[in-house]
Amino acid sequence: MKKTSLILALSLATLLGACGKQESAPEAAAPAAPEAAAPAPAVVEKHDEDANKPEEAANDVGKKVFGAVCSLCHASGAAGAPVFGNKADWEPRIAQGMDVLYKHALEGFTGAKGMMPARGGNPKLTDDEVKAAVNYMADKVK
Repeated sequence: MKKTSLILALSLATLLGACGKQESAPEAAAPAAPEAAAPAPAVVEKHDEDANKPEEAANDVGKKVFGAVCSLCHASGAAGAPVFGNKADWEPRIAQGMDVLYKHALEGFTGAKGMMPARGGNPKLTDDEVKAAVNYMADKVK
């Protein structure tokens, strides 16, 4: 059973690693310049102060990253992932503290219940995008 789980987890990590890769001509041997960060949300006029709160912008980023990357496992519980919105799955993890959740999401983690590939298998995600996605998922069960 453990061999099957390990094979499944490694296969899933490999598949997730391929997610988000653009199909294009091979890159030159020279190191590429880092990609620019996603553009900041548009500034809203002063009379609409509530529409541009920083936590709402971060929540939007988290929701976007969740939908594009995290939902592949967290919607169904694949590879032991805590299911999005399932309080019983998330409470023990949240109890460890957000720093532990961030570390596992950023660096990857293999435990008794399954594995989490680093950056959800998408190495192009920034630290802030990964943390926003973790916050988005954790906030749904708090």
